[in-house]
Amino acid sequence: MKAAILVEQRMPLVIDEIGLPRALSVGQVFVKIHASGICGSQLGEIDGVKGPDRSLPHLLGHEGSGKVVAVGAGVRHVEEGQKVVLHWRKSLGIEAEPPVYTWQNRKVNAGWVTTFNEYSIVSENRLTPIPDDSDMAIAALFGCAVTTGFGVVSNNAQLKIGESVVIFGAGGIGLNIVQAAALVSANPIIAVDLHDSRLDLAKKLGATHAINARNQDARAEIANVLGEDPLDVFIDNTGSPEVIQTGYELTHPQGRIVLVGVPPKGHNISIYSLPLHFGKRITGSHGGEAMPHIDIPRYYRLYRQGRLNLKALVGRTLGLGDINEAIAGMRDGSIVGRCIIRMQ
Repeated sequence: MKAAILVEQRMPLVIDEIGLPRALSVGQVFVKIHASGICGSQLGEIDGVKGPDRSLPHLLGHEGSGKVVAVGAGVRHVEEGQKVVLHWRKSLGIEAEPPVYTWQNRKVNAGWVTTFNEYSIVSENRLTPIPDDSDMAIAALFGCAVTTGFGVVSNNAQLKIGESVVIFGAGGIGLNIVQAAALVSANPIIAVDLHDSRLDLAKKLGATHAINARNQDARAEIANVLGEDPLDVFIDNTGSPEVIQTGYELTHPQGRIVLVGVPPKGHNISIYSLPLHFGKRITGSHGGEAMPHIDIPRYYRLYRQGRLNLKALVGRTLGLGDINEAIAGMRDGSIVGRCIIRMQ
């Protein structure tokens, strides 16, 4: 099968054929991938934001959709022929051993789920069945962008009706945070980004205000929108220590700061910790603490009822051979929302 392989950090992915294992192990599921999203986490892996990668070469991708081709021993929660969402958060079933592929007589590593490949051997607990009539491009978004975005709002921030929120970074996850904040009637919903195109989409999805931090003083503009009212919640998707510190300072004494983005290794934040003793909270999000087997069906019902605008989130659709072009488009902001890679 063809796959996009991370061979060297800070270099383009290599598109080539790789060899599959001869058989499935206990708990493994063989999936034909239909579509994959590209998350900022993959850009971080390519860039080495967490330091040197000791598993090279390896495959990438953690949100996708596909159809089950075969199941290994012990698999009970998915079956052959089912359409599924592939996700990185653990769900029901066995956590199988990761597969090992081959390329040019070398071992190619993979985790419990990868989606930048035409087929994938996936751990059972990284799959959730979806209806047979599902739009597979949209279904891929439920692997991370939707579940993380909505989980940040409901589980991490616990955003309430009428509370104010700033969402710094309006990429795929940030736009879903905006949409989720609108669903719970937060107000105001202030989206901040460096690209007007992303901010325009954020306003369509429910942001009440949009601030371009490239040519505006974001802190001053946020204060101007809030006036004398406090800021209840600040959500950072950028991983910038400066942005995180700004959010900490802007929120009121009982405010919440949720960190979705992760600063590069060695880039630390500096805060005055006393407010933490009197009610202020700062917390990191781990995929919105989503439970895929519960949350994916729940959010999917909202989508089918017309409550979620997910089609607007698909900024571009490309083939696997164009994945480096897609990654470049995410970096320079020319792709708005999620870029979907179609395999089939």
